[in-house]
Amino acid sequence: MTKISIIVFSGTVDKLMPVGVLASAAAALGYDVEIFATFWGLMAFRKDMAEKNTKISKEFEEMGEMMFKIMKEKNVPSWLNLLRQAKEMGNVKIYACAQTFDMFGMKKEDLVDIVDEVVGAGEYLEKAKEADISLFI
Repeated sequence: MTKISIIVFSGTVDKLMPVGVLASAAAALGYDVEIFATFWGLMAFRKDMAEKNTKISKEFEEMGEMMFKIMKEKNVPSWLNLLRQAKEMGNVKIYACAQTFDMFGMKKEDLVDIVDEVVGAGEYLEKAKEADISLFI
């Protein structure tokens, strides 16, 4: 079984979209997918942020409005919906970084329902060391 590990550090939509696309493609191919959301990536998984996030990286900021317009016209699912679809299709696990979680005083109920559990970096690395593909986004 092929396994992919994705560390999500960025919380901007232009970085979260590839996470959703790659996770759903991997799930469709039958890969096991493990996602570790940390720092700004984890903040994007907060219920109060996930649905309304329209932040774009500074380097691509001027193209953000156009990107959202095209996504709407072409009915492209949001990064969050892509991850939901990926979880429905296959073995996709999403972990919240315990250090970030604690540092920002989060509770499990603050996070969207697709987050499976809160784990420490060491625990995630133990899971990720068997990955055939590792990505940092």
